[in-house]
Amino acid sequence: MKKNLLTVIAAFLTFAPAIAQDVQYGRKVTDFTTGPKIGGYFIGKYAYTDQDGKHDGDGFSQRLVRLYADGTILNDFKYRVQVQINNASFHMKDYFVEWAHWKEFAVKVGQYKRAFLFENPYNPWDVGFGDYSQITKMFSGMGDYCGEASSAGGRDQGLQIQGDLFPVKDGFRLVHYQFQIMNGQGINTADANASKDLIGTIQFQPIKDLYIGAFGWKGNYTSNGVTVDRNRWAVSAKYEHNSWSARAEYVSSEGHKISEYNGDGTFNGAGKADGWYAAVGVPVNDWLKVYTKYDVYRDQANKESMRTLYSVAPNFQIHKNLMLQLQYNYVDDQPSSSHWNELWAEFYVRF
Repeated sequence: MKKNLLTVIAAFLTFAPAIAQDVQYGRKVTDFTTGPKIGGYFIGKYAYTDQDGKHDGDGFSQRLVRLYADGTILNDFKYRVQVQINNASFHMKDYFVEWAHWKEFAVKVGQYKRAFLFENPYNPWDVGFGDYSQITKMFSGMGDYCGEASSAGGRDQGLQIQGDLFPVKDGFRLVHYQFQIMNGQGINTADANASKDLIGTIQFQPIKDLYIGAFGWKGNYTSNGVTVDRNRWAVSAKYEHNSWSARAEYVSSEGHKISEYNGDGTFNGAGKADGWYAAVGVPVNDWLKVYTKYDVYRDQANKESMRTLYSVAPNFQIHKNLMLQLQYNYVDDQPSSSHWNELWAEFYVRF
């Protein structure tokens, strides 16, 4: 009897994976879901600067609090909802569903990160610094150059297709692509005109952990009845291996700011901007990793409008869910012909 029972159990285990994959579709189907994974994190900050006129901004602040829930339905559909709180401000950050049956072709719809720059999709835990690079903030929709609100966090609403092609024996794929059709107005906002932003990237992984990417963005932004172009391209590279990190990106942008509109159909300013950065992260031991960064932004694509940051940021990873980060910035600002020092201390907690 015992032998027969073991035979039945073995047979069931053999066929269980096949049964699990036999997904049935219909409004009455209740199986084939994962309970939502719920989590979050928060970041607190202390800042000091010796910049003239800015001392009233020194002190403690709440950088952000985020809460999220994600899961799967019918094995192939992934979903996420994420909200953010900044002091008294509460807003939706992400909401999307993605059909990801194949690695080569997936479809996402909702609100999520724009496919522009390697650094933009990084969550604040993984950037290595107390803030994103200047070009990431100015050219991927975080307090965007054109005038889009900073709350967007590099996100917009729309439709995306993406995939990974050409698998190799080392367990990675040689090519990654993403193509997006987006509103162009940022998060939690309906489209303001009849056009859509087109954003895309193609990325190559010639060896494991090395990524080389090209990015393009053609679109516009509308505010208070004024529309400005937002046409951009970027080239990037990043390397992540055994806790060592290196990434570098360059962006060129064409299109005016909303604030440059003169009221008579003309604009002041060059209508061009660019910038670049290079960052390296060096692991010292299991709990300490030190990042350095050279970070340049040129508001009018010339030397006279250049702002340069030199940064050092030790990250103390006390636990996978607890981190202390210190950062020193030396800021050289050509437009104001001045320079200053900044000191930041941030603590990260997730659950």
